[in-house]
Amino acid sequence: MDQLNLLYQWWQEVNQTTTVGAILTSLIVFSFCLLYLFNLTRNKGLNFPPSPPKLPIIGNLHQIGARLHHSLRNLSDKYGTIMLLHLGHTPFLIVSSAEIAKEIFFKTQDAFLYRPQTRAARALFYACCDIAFCPFGDYWRQVRKICVQELLSQRRVQAFQFVREVEVANMIEKIRDSSLSGDAVNFTQMFAVISNNVIFRSALGRAYEEETNKSFSELSRSAMDLIGYFCFEDLFPFLGWLDNLTGLTAKLKTTSGEIRSFLDQMIGKREILNSSDDESDEKDLLDILLHLQKDGSLEIGITRENIKAILLDMFVGGTDNTATTLEWAMAELVKNPSEMRKVQAEVRRVVGKKSKVEENDVNQMEYLKCVVKETMRLHVPAMITRATIASTMLQGYDVPPKTIVLINAWAIQRDPKLWDRPEEFVPERFLNSSVDFTGQHSQFFPFGAGRRGCPGISLAIAEIEYVLANLLYWFDWQLPDGARGEDLDMSDVYRLLIRRKVPLRLVPVSRF
Repeated sequence: MDQLNLLYQWWQEVNQTTTVGAILTSLIVFSFCLLYLFNLTRNKGLNFPPSPPKLPIIGNLHQIGARLHHSLRNLSDKYGTIMLLHLGHTPFLIVSSAEIAKEIFFKTQDAFLYRPQTRAARALFYACCDIAFCPFGDYWRQVRKICVQELLSQRRVQAFQFVREVEVANMIEKIRDSSLSGDAVNFTQMFAVISNNVIFRSALGRAYEEETNKSFSELSRSAMDLIGYFCFEDLFPFLGWLDNLTGLTAKLKTTSGEIRSFLDQMIGKREILNSSDDESDEKDLLDILLHLQKDGSLEIGITRENIKAILLDMFVGGTDNTATTLEWAMAELVKNPSEMRKVQAEVRRVVGKKSKVEENDVNQMEYLKCVVKETMRLHVPAMITRATIASTMLQGYDVPPKTIVLINAWAIQRDPKLWDRPEEFVPERFLNSSVDFTGQHSQFFPFGAGRRGCPGISLAIAEIEYVLANLLYWFDWQLPDGARGEDLDMSDVYRLLIRRKVPLRLVPVSRF
């Protein structure tokens, strides 16, 4: 909500210096009052979920702080694990219960299989023809099938193993240079780079150039930021014109245009190369999509716009989420030295005296896998979103149409009713446990669950585990300036993802 505060300050300045600002403010207030009275009569007799008292114009916006996940948990503690908020004109259903989340994922059929199509999503993802934001229906079923069976299948994940090995080897060499000079490594930057490189090589491998990659990395990060930017049109639909004044419209136009141009260039080059139509595992994701477009086997044809939207999904969904999880994992291990010793001992025992860590080794690292799960329990990257397009019922409550659903996985995965010592980092809780990443266990679903759960679980986990295994095998890690783990700042911020507030910097000590 930082943008909202800045916008409020700017609007105050306009009101103080111009009569036009005062007139516009009066018109806005009058419009909101009429809308509020209309909603009071329209909604009479419906049984809505509990809701905090709201103001006529802004609804519950004044009760939401910058750390959205914390604000929603605090409100849910007071008003219930299913709660209706109005952020501006838009209704939000807040779910902080594992039981209700499971009902949404698996038992409500089609009612919650939609995603909110924000203005940024429509501008960046070609009117939402990607996987994440496209409407539920035949097209979604087709692109989901393409992802599960072709783009992100276990076979493809294994085929991209060489990409992870090359990028991790490059990362280790850079860290080794830092260890020789005694310099600290900025993990925030390093994890962002390696996550982007892995996705770039997997999606556009033959077009890989360092400068080109760096340029598109900045574009995809800008796209991620814009998705989380405050937008008048999303919360106050009839005030969308104010997005022109805040600069959001111009930023969306510029960023979407640059992304479109870049992807058009990449696809054009690939079409000129006229790559082979064989089904070799060496194909990158663009090869696969172009092959599917040409062979005519799809029930619904995919266009170039579809291909660009799906590729952008891979970059936006597969970079920052992975980088954020890696950073939290290393922070928790440094803060908990006994867990660090345990996982390092396992990694070094399994790898032995080999010249490199192999991905097959990771399959034997049970405690490392527990570390990853516990990291994603404590620090789930994002809240899970759904949307309704028509009125529906949930837990006996009426849910209005066009309601955005926020499932606060961060709160659920720290619920003391579900977890012993919920605020502590305890990887052992997952030893000899059947809990996995599929979301079938209602108390643990960092990737979502059900038919609209994330299809990229295998790719993300393969990268996270392999990167961590290498960092723990080759180096010991210390905080700069002799600081101790217990002094490490673990506060977070909400910027669409739940990130560390302070970038993580550690000093590597090479074992060899």
